[in-house]
Amino acid sequence: MALIRWDPSREIDDMFERYTKAVGLHRAGSQDIIATGDWAPRVDIAESDNAFEIKAEIPEVNKEGVKVTVDNGVLTIRGERKQETEEKGKKFHRVERYYGVFARSFTLPDNVDETKVKASFKDGMLNLQIPKTKDVKLKAIEVKVE
Repeated sequence: MALIRWDPSREIDDMFERYTKAVGLHRAGSQDIIATGDWAPRVDIAESDNAFEIKAEIPEVNKEGVKVTVDNGVLTIRGERKQETEEKGKKFHRVERYYGVFARSFTLPDNVDETKVKASFKDGMLNLQIPKTKDVKLKAIEVKVE
């Protein structure tokens, strides 16, 4: 077994990330709506002329274990990654991956068609296609100055 050099800054970063997730904080400038869960999958969000694409890494989760919903302009990805049960004669030296329930929510822009969201799941990668619409419903609100 190879020796791994201890890095105190990595340990502090890991501890801080676990703390902020536990108390429900999120990074400044983030537009995500934080949903409760034990962990959250990493995502890439891209935009083309016709659609938005969200790619979420969800390894070791079955397609049936992932649920995607759109409700009032909020897209939510939910599921659960189950931890291996400890086998007799096998002991873990380090467990760095997160297990348990996950949820990740995003506020969709006004220029998307929520009814035509498509999802595909292959090799632990969830791909969501969110088509744009030509009709943008802008709401003008007059604010009375007092």
